[in-house]
Amino acid sequence: MARPVIIANCSAFYGDRISAAAEMVEGGSIDVLTGDWLAELTMLILARAARRNPSLGYAQTFVRQMEQILGTCVERGIRVVANAGGLNPRGCAEAVAKVAGALGIHPQIAYVTGDDLLPGFGSLRASGHCQTMPGSPDIDLGRVVSANAYLGGWAVTEALAAGADVVITGRTTDAALVSGPAAWWHGWARDDWDALAGAVVAGHVIECGTQATGGNYSFFREVKDMTRPGFPWAEIASDGSSIIGKHQGTGGEVSVGTVTSQLLYEIGGPRYLGPDVIARFDTIRLSEAGTDRIRVSGARGEPPTGSLKVSVNMLGGFRNDIRVAVCGPDIAGKAQLLEAAFWEYCPYGPAEYAEVAIHLDRTDKEDAGTNEEAVAVWQIILKDADETKVGRAVSDAAVEMSLSTSPGFFLLSGPPRQAREYGVHASALVPANLVKERVSFLDGHEFDLTPPAMPSAAEPLAIEQESASMAECLPATRTYLGSVVGARSGDKGGDANVGVFARSELAWHWLDSFLTTEMLRDLLPEVAALSIERYRLPLIRSLNFVIHGLLGDGVAASTRQDAQAKSLGEWLRSRVVDVPTVLLDGLGSASRERKTP
Repeated sequence: MARPVIIANCSAFYGDRISAAAEMVEGGSIDVLTGDWLAELTMLILARAARRNPSLGYAQTFVRQMEQILGTCVERGIRVVANAGGLNPRGCAEAVAKVAGALGIHPQIAYVTGDDLLPGFGSLRASGHCQTMPGSPDIDLGRVVSANAYLGGWAVTEALAAGADVVITGRTTDAALVSGPAAWWHGWARDDWDALAGAVVAGHVIECGTQATGGNYSFFREVKDMTRPGFPWAEIASDGSSIIGKHQGTGGEVSVGTVTSQLLYEIGGPRYLGPDVIARFDTIRLSEAGTDRIRVSGARGEPPTGSLKVSVNMLGGFRNDIRVAVCGPDIAGKAQLLEAAFWEYCPYGPAEYAEVAIHLDRTDKEDAGTNEEAVAVWQIILKDADETKVGRAVSDAAVEMSLSTSPGFFLLSGPPRQAREYGVHASALVPANLVKERVSFLDGHEFDLTPPAMPSAAEPLAIEQESASMAECLPATRTYLGSVVGARSGDKGGDANVGVFARSELAWHWLDSFLTTEMLRDLLPEVAALSIERYRLPLIRSLNFVIHGLLGDGVAASTRQDAQAKSLGEWLRSRVVDVPTVLLDGLGSASRERKTP
């Protein structure tokens, strides 16, 4: 079709705003409605649900949304594409068909399978065809509860071409929910690398919903009506370029800053690896195209590697987290007493647990003006395969010591919870041609996708970019790093990323020369001993750091307070550094965030 396709997002995670689907369908003209319901942790949650009830394993909130908008979508010819199928795409499709029947409509509903590798996972491992990725935890087959390959968008493309009104997938890449419909609409071939790369970039921007329209944005004070940002859409042209926008009259904003921030979310190097194409993030250009309209262009693509990433969730055992308030003078001494007393009351010793993590979070302030400001938090986290050891025994110990140890003792969040099961996430690679994708319609029609040909080795695109530099002798002001740069951070298994962006060429030159890997270690002491990779994205004035191992064995197993590294970027922005004074002049509304300590 000649005109661009408008693809809207209505969900960034399982549990996102339930009214978003109706807002996107009723609020403006769209061609395709998409949404992302799956994350690595979500797959573990769905595996637990399916273990209790095999008919579950999909995102039930998606079905509720279909009750609100399916009739309108059929009437207007709006296609729906969602990965809400999770571990049970057929069950989700049948639930949607039930909704359709109640509404008196008969849409063509298709579902995509092939991503679930669990039934033959042992054989894949034994044959050597499924290798654990470097830095990932070892895979214990006896503990694996889900193993899903990240599929691309071509099954979605073929399902739409075969007449589907609704396409439900399991584990695809988030961006495939956009690149698949774009390829169907424009009739792209599998080797239209640049167009596909552009669609993947657009998909990455809108996949996290309101994070593209002001949500989780460093400069939130500049955004009007942040109480309820609108969800985004991407208008994708036949060459893969796109305009990112939102419906008129909705909250938030779409700006170069909000789009840059989302581009940096949970990425690695400039070569953004995907099952259909490698998108070169170092070729992306952003420009204003009107109010709440940002043009994304220039994306170049390379052939994919021929391997698919596999998300593996394992049962790690059981854990119990105890949090105790420590108040007043001599916080350190009180914390030492708490630790010693806990082991006196606990029937097991520290050596008898698989893992023990103890933190003292100094959230207290000196000469505090309020009771809450005088409180620090002592936390002990215990893990073991034996639920008995981390269950009632731990909770009872915490309660029994409450009147016998440090003055001012009280438990935070009420009585300590009982042991809860946690998961360990691992990543692996499998040859793409061994994964059998199938498109099935509820009317019985089904077909397999032709396995992709193994791509021939290709030289990565050579992108010539000069390093930025800025004189170090400029007059400086001691202030927050966040006065002049924004950041976005997140998790990838046990790793974390933090992307940092400048909003002017001058600020970019300073950021590029100032924020080295060693400087990052100095500013974030918790990451100092970890392996860190630094990547430059000059065209969007950004740096991206990948911090390996910060989150341990993944979100569900992490013992960090912020298990998903969501606040890592804002912690970095809060650090006080010497900023060239010239960068602080003329910041306009951005200067409202600047405070000099």
